[in-house]
Amino acid sequence: MSTTASRRPWPDRRSVWRWHFYAGLFCIPFVVVLSLSGAIYLFKAEVESWLERPYDRLATVGPSQTAAARVGAALAAVPGSTFKAYELPGPVRDGAVFTPATRVILDRDGEALRTYVHPTTLDVLAVLPESDRLMRQVARLHGELLLGDPGSMIVELAASWAVVMILTGLWLWWPRQARSLAGVVYPRLRGGPRVFWLDLHAVTGVWVSGCALFLLASGLPWATSWGAYLKLARRLTGTAAVQDWNSGRAAPAGHGDHAHSERAAGDVDFTTLDRVSASAATLHFEPPVTIAPERGGRGTWTVKSETLNRPRRAEAVVDGMSGAVLSRKDFHDRHFVDRVVGYGIAAHEGRLFGWPNQALGLLTACGLVLVSASGATMWWRRRQRGSLGAPPTVGGDGGRGAIAVGATVLVLGIWLPLFGASLAAVLLVERLVLRRIPRLATWLGLA
Repeated sequence: MSTTASRRPWPDRRSVWRWHFYAGLFCIPFVVVLSLSGAIYLFKAEVESWLERPYDRLATVGPSQTAAARVGAALAAVPGSTFKAYELPGPVRDGAVFTPATRVILDRDGEALRTYVHPTTLDVLAVLPESDRLMRQVARLHGELLLGDPGSMIVELAASWAVVMILTGLWLWWPRQARSLAGVVYPRLRGGPRVFWLDLHAVTGVWVSGCALFLLASGLPWATSWGAYLKLARRLTGTAAVQDWNSGRAAPAGHGDHAHSERAAGDVDFTTLDRVSASAATLHFEPPVTIAPERGGRGTWTVKSETLNRPRRAEAVVDGMSGAVLSRKDFHDRHFVDRVVGYGIAAHEGRLFGWPNQALGLLTACGLVLVSASGATMWWRRRQRGSLGAPPTVGGDGGRGAIAVGATVLVLGIWLPLFGASLAAVLLVERLVLRRIPRLATWLGLA
């Protein structure tokens, strides 16, 4: 290596390129899976509405049965089950020809079951495990690769390195001597295959980078490691509170949870459910609204909105005997941290500001797939036989750039513990093992 090359200020373009290359090589498969599954999950409400349409257009036959009767029919159809929650039906207009099935959530041997009960005939139309629902499977793929806690850790690790991939990509893209917007804000289409793929990769990456970083950050509270990290920080700062989102393999919030209801069906006075349902309807919570008995056997019920737009969620405690609303908690009553996370999750799931939010999320997901595909194509086209295709190492002197990089890595290591731990492990393995095996070091581009 020449003296001139060894005295280059560090980090130089090639050093940053190496970071970008290795981070991208690791992240690309996961980015594609998360982007595709996330794009599907953006339309959770629409997909579930379409899948459940046979249960939402039932012929009205005679008068509607009481809520207690509907719950009783569900329990009778599933021997050995206990009651978990009752989903408040939407209002039915006078003279309506069709009516939706009533959803009753049961528990059998620790498994949540969703039952669909005809509101007039009390026929149980279907019994479906919550874990088998299509969008629940998509959520598990997106959050844990269908692997449980190990999958959640892998997703978190990939997300952490994806942050590095995006930041180094922006550094490489930064137009230091650009004389036009071509190749900066739009791709050059007539520069040949190499320029085309480079511009497609860089320009698309720039356009989606802001949204991608937001999605990565807003998804961290779900992760096993980072979620526990957040809980620890909140305990230490005295801001701990019951959260309405799950981390890792914790029971998912929503219809499949209802951890507040632990009493057996025989201990619940279902005759009060109609009174509670009437009171719940006057609260005008955004659907879906669930009603579940509070733990402790006090005869009180929890009414909770589980709308996907979390800033519109609310919950109340209703007395079963009188139907009086004993307490109410709206989103704005939550701690500041919970409100920030709630806004982030709602935007992450495409529900914060309607269809434009869904469209923005879909465009970001498609952009990330395109960036991944173009990056993989460039790597495959330029790699030489017998090597991984990593940019060659170049030595250099430290300086302000090195200090800035060190500070950035330190901040990322604190904010993303899995990134910090994995980086330390990679550097240790590289120094103690990989560089001592000449053929492997050459193939990896470390020699």
